[in-house]
Amino acid sequence: MPAITVENPLTLPAVAPPAAPEARPRPVLGVVTAPTGFEGEGFPVRRAFAGIKYRHLDPFIMMDQMGEVEYAPGEPKGTPWHPHRGFETVTYLMDGTFVHQDSEGGGGVINDGDTQWMTAGSGLLHIEAPPEQLVMTGGLFHGIQLWVNLPAKDKMTSPRYQDIGGGNVKLLTTPDGGGLLRLIAGDLDGHSGPGVTHTPITLVHATVSPGAEITLPWQSDYNGLAYVLSGRGSVGTDHRPVELGQTAVFGDGDSLTVRADDRQDGNTPNLEVILLGGRPIREPMAHYGPFVMNSQAELRQAFEDFQAGRLGRVPGPVPHTAPGDDAPTAD
Repeated sequence: MPAITVENPLTLPAVAPPAAPEARPRPVLGVVTAPTGFEGEGFPVRRAFAGIKYRHLDPFIMMDQMGEVEYAPGEPKGTPWHPHRGFETVTYLMDGTFVHQDSEGGGGVINDGDTQWMTAGSGLLHIEAPPEQLVMTGGLFHGIQLWVNLPAKDKMTSPRYQDIGGGNVKLLTTPDGGGLLRLIAGDLDGHSGPGVTHTPITLVHATVSPGAEITLPWQSDYNGLAYVLSGRGSVGTDHRPVELGQTAVFGDGDSLTVRADDRQDGNTPNLEVILLGGRPIREPMAHYGPFVMNSQAELRQAFEDFQAGRLGRVPGPVPHTAPGDDAPTAD
Protein backbone atom coordinates (compact mmCIF):
# COMPACT_ATOMS: atom_id res chain seq x y z
CA MET A 1 0.00 0.00 0.00
CA PRO A 2 -0.63 2.29 -1.72
CA ALA A 3 -0.93 1.03 -5.29
CA ILE A 4 -1.08 4.45 -6.97
CA THR A 5 1.90 6.66 -6.17
CA VAL A 6 4.55 8.86 -7.78
CA GLU A 7 8.31 9.02 -7.35
CA ASN A 8 8.44 12.79 -6.86
CA PRO A 9 5.25 14.41 -5.50
CA LEU A 10 6.65 17.87 -6.27
CA THR A 11 5.88 17.22 -9.94
CA LEU A 12 2.15 17.29 -9.08
CA PRO A 13 -0.19 20.27 -8.68
CA ALA A 14 -0.03 21.58 -5.10
CA VAL A 15 -3.00 22.21 -2.81
CA ALA A 16 -2.35 25.39 -0.87
CA PRO A 17 -3.60 25.81 2.70
CA PRO A 18 -6.35 28.42 3.01
CA ALA A 19 -5.23 31.99 3.58
CA ALA A 20 -5.09 33.19 7.18
CA PRO A 21 -6.55 34.91 9.13
CA GLU A 22 -9.91 34.44 7.38
CA ALA A 23 -9.75 30.63 7.39
CA ARG A 24 -10.91 28.90 10.56
CA PRO A 25 -9.09 25.65 11.40
CA ARG A 26 -11.49 22.84 12.24
CA PRO A 27 -11.26 21.66 15.84
CA VAL A 28 -11.19 17.95 16.65
CA LEU A 29 -14.41 16.99 18.44
CA GLY A 30 -13.30 13.46 19.24
CA VAL A 31 -11.36 10.36 18.23
CA VAL A 32 -12.93 6.87 18.23
CA THR A 33 -11.36 3.44 17.74
CA ALA A 34 -12.98 1.06 15.25
CA PRO A 35 -14.03 -2.34 16.58
CA THR A 36 -12.99 -5.34 14.52
CA GLY A 37 -15.28 -7.98 13.06
CA PHE A 38 -16.01 -10.07 10.00
CA GLU A 39 -18.14 -9.38 6.93
CA GLY A 40 -19.58 -11.44 4.10
CA GLU A 41 -18.16 -14.95 4.08
CA GLY A 42 -15.64 -14.09 6.78
CA PHE A 43 -13.15 -11.43 5.67
CA PRO A 44 -11.83 -9.21 8.50
CA VAL A 45 -13.02 -5.59 8.79
CA ARG A 46 -12.71 -2.58 11.05
CA ARG A 47 -15.99 -0.65 11.53
CA ALA A 48 -14.61 2.85 11.09
CA PHE A 49 -17.70 4.82 12.17
CA ALA A 50 -18.91 2.68 15.07
CA GLY A 51 -19.75 4.86 18.06
CA ILE A 52 -19.98 8.13 16.11
CA LYS A 53 -23.30 10.01 16.25
CA TYR A 54 -25.04 10.16 12.89
CA ARG A 55 -25.23 13.96 12.99
CA HIS A 56 -21.42 13.96 12.56
CA LEU A 57 -21.51 11.37 9.73
CA ASP A 58 -24.40 12.55 7.52
CA PRO A 59 -24.38 11.88 4.52
CA PHE A 60 -22.11 8.88 5.24
CA ILE A 61 -23.66 5.78 6.79
CA MET A 62 -20.81 3.38 7.45
CA MET A 63 -17.28 2.55 6.35
CA ASP A 64 -15.38 -0.72 6.68
CA GLN A 65 -11.63 -1.10 6.36
CA MET A 66 -11.29 -4.52 4.68
CA GLY A 67 -8.03 -6.11 5.77
CA GLU A 68 -5.12 -5.44 5.61
CA VAL A 69 -4.72 -9.22 5.44
CA GLU A 70 -2.23 -11.58 3.80
CA TYR A 71 -4.26 -14.61 2.69
CA ALA A 72 -2.82 -18.09 2.42
CA PRO A 73 -3.90 -20.22 -0.57
CA GLY A 74 -7.59 -21.10 -0.26
CA GLU A 75 -8.34 -18.37 2.29
CA PRO A 76 -9.58 -15.34 0.25
CA LYS A 77 -13.27 -14.62 0.87
CA GLY A 78 -15.97 -12.32 -0.45
CA THR A 79 -19.70 -11.77 0.04
CA PRO A 80 -22.68 -13.90 -0.96
CA TRP A 81 -25.43 -12.49 -3.18
CA HIS A 82 -27.24 -9.71 -1.32
CA PRO A 83 -29.57 -6.78 -2.05
CA HIS A 84 -29.15 -3.01 -1.68
CA ARG A 85 -31.53 -0.07 -2.03
CA GLY A 86 -31.45 3.64 -1.23
CA PHE A 87 -27.72 4.51 -1.13
CA GLU A 88 -24.35 4.23 -2.87
CA THR A 89 -21.48 1.84 -2.13
CA VAL A 90 -17.92 2.94 -2.81
CA THR A 91 -15.30 0.17 -2.89
CA TYR A 92 -11.68 1.37 -3.03
CA LEU A 93 -8.86 -1.18 -3.13
CA MET A 94 -5.26 -0.39 -2.21
CA ASP A 95 -4.09 -4.00 -2.62
CA GLY A 96 -5.68 -7.07 -4.14
CA THR A 97 -8.54 -7.85 -6.52
CA PHE A 98 -12.33 -8.09 -6.23
CA VAL A 99 -14.80 -9.28 -8.87
CA HIS A 100 -18.31 -7.78 -8.91
CA GLN A 101 -21.43 -9.26 -10.49
CA ASP A 102 -25.03 -8.05 -10.28
CA SER A 103 -28.52 -9.33 -11.03
CA GLU A 104 -28.83 -6.99 -14.03
CA GLY A 105 -25.97 -8.71 -15.85
CA GLY A 106 -23.35 -6.11 -15.00
CA GLY A 107 -19.97 -6.75 -13.51
CA GLY A 108 -16.33 -5.89 -13.45
CA VAL A 109 -12.97 -6.30 -11.77
CA ILE A 110 -11.31 -3.81 -9.45
CA ASN A 111 -7.56 -4.06 -8.83
CA ASP A 112 -4.89 -2.19 -6.88
CA GLY A 113 -5.82 1.49 -6.71
CA ASP A 114 -9.21 1.11 -8.45
CA THR A 115 -12.59 2.28 -7.18
CA GLN A 116 -16.02 0.93 -8.00
CA TRP A 117 -18.87 3.35 -7.30
CA MET A 118 -22.24 1.60 -7.27
CA THR A 119 -25.43 3.61 -6.95
CA ALA A 120 -27.91 1.02 -5.70
CA GLY A 121 -30.82 3.46 -6.00
CA SER A 122 -34.10 1.59 -6.56
CA GLY A 123 -32.36 -1.70 -5.85
CA LEU A 124 -30.53 -4.74 -7.18
CA LEU A 125 -28.70 -7.86 -6.04
CA HIS A 126 -24.94 -8.16 -6.25
CA ILE A 127 -21.98 -10.27 -5.18
CA GLU A 128 -18.33 -9.42 -4.55
CA ALA A 129 -15.73 -12.18 -4.56
CA PRO A 130 -12.00 -12.72 -5.03
CA PRO A 131 -11.07 -14.14 -8.45
CA GLU A 132 -10.24 -17.83 -8.68
CA GLN A 133 -6.54 -17.12 -9.16
CA LEU A 134 -6.34 -15.19 -5.87
CA VAL A 135 -8.19 -17.99 -4.06
CA MET A 136 -5.66 -20.48 -5.40
CA THR A 137 -2.52 -18.48 -4.64
CA GLY A 138 -3.51 -16.28 -1.72
CA GLY A 139 -2.08 -12.79 -1.42
CA LEU A 140 -2.50 -9.34 0.06
CA PHE A 141 -5.98 -7.79 0.32
CA HIS A 142 -6.70 -4.28 1.61
CA GLY A 143 -9.42 -1.75 0.87
CA ILE A 144 -12.37 0.19 2.16
CA GLN A 145 -16.09 0.14 1.48
CA LEU A 146 -18.01 3.34 2.15
CA TRP A 147 -21.79 3.75 2.16
CA VAL A 148 -23.09 7.17 1.04
CA ASN A 149 -26.73 8.04 1.67
CA LEU A 150 -29.03 9.30 -1.08
CA PRO A 151 -31.57 12.09 -0.52
CA ALA A 152 -35.23 11.13 -0.69
CA LYS A 153 -35.58 12.47 -4.23
CA ASP A 154 -32.86 10.07 -5.44
CA LYS A 155 -33.67 6.96 -3.38
CA MET A 156 -35.41 5.23 -6.29
CA THR A 157 -33.08 6.38 -9.07
CA SER A 158 -31.93 3.76 -11.55
CA PRO A 159 -28.81 1.82 -10.51
CA ARG A 160 -25.54 3.19 -11.88
CA TYR A 161 -21.91 2.02 -11.91
CA GLN A 162 -18.67 3.90 -12.18
CA ASP A 163 -15.44 1.98 -12.56
CA ILE A 164 -12.70 4.45 -11.65
CA GLY A 165 -9.30 3.08 -12.57
CA GLY A 166 -6.43 4.07 -10.32
CA GLY A 167 -4.82 5.90 -13.23
CA ASN A 168 -7.84 8.23 -13.43
CA VAL A 169 -7.63 9.42 -9.84
CA LYS A 170 -6.54 13.07 -9.52
CA LEU A 171 -3.07 13.15 -7.92
CA LEU A 172 -2.12 16.25 -5.92
CA THR A 173 0.44 17.23 -3.33
CA THR A 174 1.14 19.87 -0.69
CA PRO A 175 3.53 22.80 -1.25
CA ASP A 176 6.46 21.01 0.44
CA GLY A 177 5.72 17.62 -1.17
CA GLY A 178 5.12 16.03 2.24
CA GLY A 179 1.66 14.77 1.34
CA LEU A 180 0.45 12.77 -1.67
CA LEU A 181 -3.28 13.29 -2.18
CA ARG A 182 -5.42 10.93 -4.25
CA LEU A 183 -8.65 12.80 -4.97
CA ILE A 184 -11.24 10.14 -5.81
CA ALA A 185 -14.38 12.30 -5.72
CA GLY A 186 -15.35 15.89 -5.07
CA ASP A 187 -13.41 19.14 -5.24
CA LEU A 188 -10.25 20.25 -3.46
CA ASP A 189 -8.76 23.70 -4.00
CA GLY A 190 -10.18 23.91 -7.52
CA HIS A 191 -9.25 20.35 -8.50
CA SER A 192 -11.92 17.71 -9.20
CA GLY A 193 -11.87 13.95 -8.67
CA PRO A 194 -13.34 11.56 -11.27
CA GLY A 195 -16.20 10.19 -9.11
CA VAL A 196 -19.67 11.52 -9.98
CA THR A 197 -21.90 11.74 -6.90
CA HIS A 198 -25.59 12.37 -6.25
CA THR A 199 -24.74 13.69 -2.79
CA PRO A 200 -21.94 16.32 -2.76
CA ILE A 201 -18.89 14.82 -1.02
CA THR A 202 -15.09 14.87 -1.05
CA LEU A 203 -13.10 11.63 -0.77
CA VAL A 204 -9.30 11.68 -0.50
CA HIS A 205 -6.67 9.03 0.27
CA ALA A 206 -3.64 10.87 1.65
CA THR A 207 -0.12 9.57 2.26
CA VAL A 208 1.74 11.82 4.70
CA SER A 209 5.52 11.44 5.00
CA PRO A 210 7.07 11.10 8.49
CA GLY A 211 7.21 14.50 10.19
CA ALA A 212 5.13 16.21 7.49
CA GLU A 213 1.95 18.17 8.16
CA ILE A 214 -0.84 18.84 5.68
CA THR A 215 -3.49 21.56 6.04
CA LEU A 216 -6.19 21.36 3.39
CA PRO A 217 -9.00 23.76 2.55
CA TRP A 218 -12.33 22.12 3.40
CA GLN A 219 -15.78 23.30 2.36
CA SER A 220 -17.39 24.98 5.33
CA ASP A 221 -20.82 23.40 4.64
CA TYR A 222 -19.31 19.86 4.66
CA ASN A 223 -18.58 17.72 7.69
CA GLY A 224 -15.03 16.45 8.17
CA LEU A 225 -13.69 12.98 9.05
CA ALA A 226 -10.22 11.41 9.00
CA TYR A 227 -9.71 7.63 9.26
CA VAL A 228 -6.23 6.16 9.76
CA LEU A 229 -5.52 3.19 7.48
CA SER A 230 -2.00 2.72 8.83
CA GLY A 231 0.69 4.57 10.73
CA ARG A 232 0.63 7.10 13.55
CA GLY A 233 0.14 10.83 13.64
CA SER A 234 -2.04 13.63 14.95
CA VAL A 235 -5.02 15.70 13.85
CA GLY A 236 -6.08 19.29 14.34
CA THR A 237 -4.03 22.28 15.35
CA ASP A 238 -3.87 20.91 18.90
CA HIS A 239 -2.29 17.66 17.56
CA ARG A 240 -4.63 15.01 18.94
CA PRO A 241 -2.86 11.63 18.58
CA VAL A 242 -4.32 9.09 16.11
CA GLU A 243 -3.24 5.67 14.90
CA LEU A 244 -4.35 2.69 12.83
CA GLY A 245 -8.09 2.07 13.09
CA GLN A 246 -9.05 5.42 14.58
CA THR A 247 -11.44 8.05 13.18
CA ALA A 248 -11.16 11.74 14.02
CA VAL A 249 -14.32 13.85 13.87
CA PHE A 250 -13.75 17.51 13.01
CA GLY A 251 -15.99 20.42 13.94
CA ASP A 252 -16.91 23.48 11.88
CA GLY A 253 -14.31 25.48 10.00
CA ASP A 254 -12.57 26.01 6.68
CA SER A 255 -9.53 23.72 6.91
CA LEU A 256 -8.39 20.46 8.45
CA THR A 257 -4.90 19.48 9.56
CA VAL A 258 -3.21 16.06 9.72
CA ARG A 259 0.39 15.40 10.78
CA ALA A 260 2.49 12.22 10.58
CA ASP A 261 4.70 11.28 13.51
CA ASP A 262 8.44 11.62 12.92
CA ARG A 263 8.90 7.88 13.47
CA GLN A 264 6.66 5.21 11.96
CA ASP A 265 6.64 1.44 12.24
CA GLY A 266 9.01 -0.45 9.96
CA ASN A 267 6.17 -2.02 7.93
CA THR A 268 4.21 1.27 7.65
CA PRO A 269 6.68 3.92 6.48
CA ASN A 270 4.04 6.69 6.16
CA LEU A 271 0.77 7.81 7.68
CA GLU A 272 -2.07 6.63 5.41
CA VAL A 273 -5.42 8.33 5.99
CA ILE A 274 -8.84 8.58 4.35
CA LEU A 275 -10.23 12.13 4.45
CA LEU A 276 -13.99 12.46 4.04
CA GLY A 277 -16.44 15.33 3.89
CA GLY A 278 -19.98 15.76 2.64
CA ARG A 279 -22.93 18.11 2.68
CA PRO A 280 -25.40 16.74 5.26
CA ILE A 281 -28.74 15.62 3.81
CA ARG A 282 -30.60 16.26 7.08
CA GLU A 283 -33.53 13.97 6.33
CA PRO A 284 -35.01 11.18 8.46
CA MET A 285 -33.11 7.93 7.98
CA ALA A 286 -34.35 4.38 8.43
CA HIS A 287 -31.48 1.87 8.08
CA TYR A 288 -31.61 -1.87 8.50
CA GLY A 289 -29.13 -4.31 6.99
CA PRO A 290 -28.75 -3.69 3.25
CA PHE A 291 -31.45 -0.99 2.92
CA VAL A 292 -31.27 2.72 3.76
CA MET A 293 -34.56 4.55 3.40
CA ASN A 294 -36.42 7.51 4.93
CA SER A 295 -39.12 5.68 6.89
CA GLN A 296 -39.98 2.32 8.43
CA ALA A 297 -42.74 1.92 5.83
CA GLU A 298 -40.16 2.29 3.04
CA LEU A 299 -37.94 -0.26 4.77
CA ARG A 300 -40.82 -2.75 4.92
CA GLN A 301 -41.51 -2.13 1.24
CA ALA A 302 -37.85 -2.75 0.40
CA PHE A 303 -37.91 -6.13 2.17
CA GLU A 304 -41.21 -7.03 0.49
CA ASP A 305 -39.80 -6.11 -2.92
CA PHE A 306 -36.68 -8.17 -2.23
CA GLN A 307 -38.67 -11.23 -1.12
CA ALA A 308 -40.93 -10.90 -4.16
CA GLY A 309 -37.92 -10.84 -6.50
CA ARG A 310 -38.47 -7.26 -7.62
CA LEU A 311 -34.84 -6.36 -6.88
CA GLY A 312 -33.63 -9.02 -9.30
CA ARG A 313 -33.07 -12.76 -9.22
CA VAL A 314 -30.05 -15.04 -9.34
CA PRO A 315 -29.96 -18.76 -10.17
CA GLY A 316 -30.21 -21.21 -7.33
CA PRO A 317 -31.52 -20.77 -3.77
CA VAL A 318 -32.99 -17.52 -2.48
CA PRO A 319 -30.00 -15.17 -1.92
CA HIS A 320 -28.92 -14.48 1.62
CA THR A 321 -29.27 -11.01 3.05
CA ALA A 322 -25.83 -9.56 3.78
CA PRO A 323 -25.03 -8.86 7.41
CA GLY A 324 -25.69 -5.24 8.34
CA ASP A 325 -25.14 -2.85 11.21
CA ASP A 326 -27.83 -1.49 13.43
CA ALA A 327 -28.93 1.99 12.45
CA PRO A 328 -26.52 4.71 13.55
CA THR A 329 -27.69 6.82 16.48
CA ALA A 330 -29.59 9.65 14.80
CA ASP A 331 -29.22 12.42 17.35
